[in-house]
Amino acid sequence: MSYRRRDALRLLTAGALAGMVPPVTRAQAAEDIYAVPKFGNARILHQTDTHAQLLPVYFREPSANIGLGAAAGRPPHLVGTAFLKHFGIAPGSADAYAFTCLDFEEAAHRYGALGGFAHIKTLLDRLRAEAGAERTLTLDGGDLWQGSWTAHASRGMALVEMANLLGIEAMTGHFEFTYGEDDVRRNIAAFKGQFIAQNVFLTDEAAFNGAPSFDAASGRVFRPYIMKQLGAARVAVIGQCFPYQPIAHPRRFVPDWTFGIRETELQALVDGIRAKEKPDAVILLSHNGMDVDLKLASRVRGIDAILGGHTHDAVPVPSVIANPGGKTIVANGGSNGQFIGVLDLDLGSGRVKDIRYTLLPVFPALLAADGGMQAAIDKLRAPDAAMLGEKLADAGELLYRRGNFVGTMDQVLCDALRQELGAEIALSPGFRWGPNVLAGGAVTMDTLLSQTAITYPEVYVQDMTGDQIKTIMEDVCDNLFNPDPYVQQGGDMVRVGGLDYSCTPAAAIGKRISDMVLDSGKPLDAAKTYRVAGWASVNPAQDKRPVWEVVAKHLRHAGTVKPARMNRVALKGIEGNPGYMPPS
Repeated sequence: MSYRRRDALRLLTAGALAGMVPPVTRAQAAEDIYAVPKFGNARILHQTDTHAQLLPVYFREPSANIGLGAAAGRPPHLVGTAFLKHFGIAPGSADAYAFTCLDFEEAAHRYGALGGFAHIKTLLDRLRAEAGAERTLTLDGGDLWQGSWTAHASRGMALVEMANLLGIEAMTGHFEFTYGEDDVRRNIAAFKGQFIAQNVFLTDEAAFNGAPSFDAASGRVFRPYIMKQLGAARVAVIGQCFPYQPIAHPRRFVPDWTFGIRETELQALVDGIRAKEKPDAVILLSHNGMDVDLKLASRVRGIDAILGGHTHDAVPVPSVIANPGGKTIVANGGSNGQFIGVLDLDLGSGRVKDIRYTLLPVFPALLAADGGMQAAIDKLRAPDAAMLGEKLADAGELLYRRGNFVGTMDQVLCDALRQELGAEIALSPGFRWGPNVLAGGAVTMDTLLSQTAITYPEVYVQDMTGDQIKTIMEDVCDNLFNPDPYVQQGGDMVRVGGLDYSCTPAAAIGKRISDMVLDSGKPLDAAKTYRVAGWASVNPAQDKRPVWEVVAKHLRHAGTVKPARMNRVALKGIEGNPGYMPPS
């Protein structure tokens, strides 16, 4: 499972990436990049966390993805040069651009945007054809129906249509559930594949009242797994949706359902499938997050591979984890439509003989857009084209989101909330989705909605004491750095506007956040009350305005937009950690 892909993309010029790729160069580069060597007798294709980004995007990978304890120095907690060294990727290469934040803007101009469903369709079709459609299974790991206005306005249905055109045969979920039970069931009914999730059960009250479920005896709400015949081999795929749904999102969306990792139930399911179905391979399609998957793989026997998502980690080589039953490989497939994972299996006699895995960046410069898919995308976006295309401002610098603590895009959101709502401090959730805008690029309404399109987008302003603010930040920080992966819910640190602070990730809860200082230079007073603005509260908001309305008003008067001031986070105790690249 060594990382074998060659980097022929270095042959491309900046002019080529503007759409002027010579046919011979394009063919040669595509042959090098996308001609995955044939191996085995079954192929599983995997995408995850596309967040409804139908068009190609720029997306800067993090400079801070800190791992502590056993997670320090191992994937996915590697960034920058440490990532390149670990995986043997050449600096300045196309792979360095796709997988890291190094020289991001310069590389972005050289290699172009990534992803886009029309280009994904071309790549999936090619990979299926080369392996044989009858021996190929295509999976989506969730967060497919959310993340753009097109998805939001259709309550996810537009992305069901896209999934059907892509040929997705099974998927699991996360943000999908934030549309509520009725829309989830409506969308699943329109999906031509299977929605699978072994870890969602009816509440006791819902079961007593006869609420619908896939299996009344167990109370499982959804089909837990599928069996797929791939040529002469049989493969079981179990669904594992986001375990913390009612904690991370408003419980009111799915009040009759309970979630969780459900390790015991998963082990019983795997054992039952092995005994009754006699598969050649068992795959877990997971939206746990990679750290959770690594722990799960060490404790649950009988799973050959975990194809994971949720934490948006693009990891080119899977981790091999020992467990009581043997070993499990754990892969994670990135986000925003930038990657397609290819799992090739040599199967027979009820077992996996060998595995090859490749994580392919989706470069539109090398993959012609599928005409049918592009037409479908254009049709979906057409009714809102004028609104989405409205230019709100120009980007005064790179606007990005992903990273454990800060992002320039989030700082702009906090600046807007503070100014428009008259608050001293602003809080913005540490979401990991949302494309970037290069310096000098247009910040459009489409851009803004791709940072904020959720079903609970309302802004709020409320009084909080300094102690309450610190408690909120400590709670979010524990979610990120708790030493037990089963307690981590994914996402990054809450973004803070108007406040600098220090963080000691390895400290105990309640002791990680310190040195809290307002932009005025005054220390945050634990007993004093402050006016705090924010959005995406799990509690119903008094102010019904969506965050995009408030921020758009701010941006329309900005002209050129960049953070008024980047609020600083001083990190303590992580010197030399390969998951952190200090600002240059």
